[in-house]
Amino acid sequence: MTRQYMTLLLGLICSQGVVAQSQAFEPYEQKLPGTALSFKMVPIKGGSFTLGSPDNEKGRNKDEGPAAAVQLSDFWMGATEVTFDEYDVYADAEKDKTPIPDGMTRPSPPYIDLTLGMGKSGGYPANSMSQYGALMYCRWLYAKTGVFYRLPTAAEWEYACRAGATTAYPFGNDAAALKDYAWFKENSDQKYHKVAQLKPNAWGLYDMLGNVAEWTMDQYEETGVAQASGKDPWIHPTAKTPRVVKGGNYQDAAPQLRSAARLKSDPVWNRRDPQIPKSFWWNADAPFVGFRIVRPVQQPTAIEAAQFFEEMIDKYKGAR
Repeated sequence: MTRQYMTLLLGLICSQGVVAQSQAFEPYEQKLPGTALSFKMVPIKGGSFTLGSPDNEKGRNKDEGPAAAVQLSDFWMGATEVTFDEYDVYADAEKDKTPIPDGMTRPSPPYIDLTLGMGKSGGYPANSMSQYGALMYCRWLYAKTGVFYRLPTAAEWEYACRAGATTAYPFGNDAAALKDYAWFKENSDQKYHKVAQLKPNAWGLYDMLGNVAEWTMDQYEETGVAQASGKDPWIHPTAKTPRVVKGGNYQDAAPQLRSAARLKSDPVWNRRDPQIPKSFWWNADAPFVGFRIVRPVQQPTAIEAAQFFEEMIDKYKGAR
């Protein structure tokens, strides 16, 4: 598939899907079939905003501009990062009481404790999975629920994080307030924490800053913000790395948690993996990376969804 086709397909998924949408545009809880688990999805009304940061923002990096005016369609976003409790229903066959579709695989078991003793069950964020692992979870979730979920684009992520604010952080420019909203270098004790323990942003999203950083769908390019324009911008993947990660993490200082800050994935995150080739599923040296999911209001057809996942996963694996 061409880049132009995939951009068109994302547009269909964001705003022009032909499947009837019966879900009222309000918060809801999605149950994981065969379990007692559920997660909350928050409606994010689309609109226009300025992606990136102004030249005078303290801590600004070159890849955050020039800032660009863009427009986004409506979507839902997970109120929290995906937890280990949720991810393990997919990853651990013993916890999934319903069969997975033919041709779908589960993550290979990690050869080390990826939590590093920081916590797993009971609401801790899933971590250390590659973007491939996060994408495959979304694909599995679609197969299980019949609802199309995916990773956010970098623009969707930043728009939801800002929650209408134009300041460095969703709550203003003063980093002193971060301790009320984010687990980061100054208050995390160098470990991630259970989700939703601190204040949410104005749109009801927890841990958008700090705790674990979050995968987006975008290829990282230094000029990615400058390239953004129009509706539902997305820097389409062309290679396995680097990809855009947002939000900062429990190890980071305040400037790295600004809404516009961008991090690029790095192969060094998996340098300890002794396998040849290295795992597609896990990043052994990235306990600071996780993800949350979005659901576009207008759902794609089954064919469009299959093409989307095929293209995204093939691009990650380098098959095309």
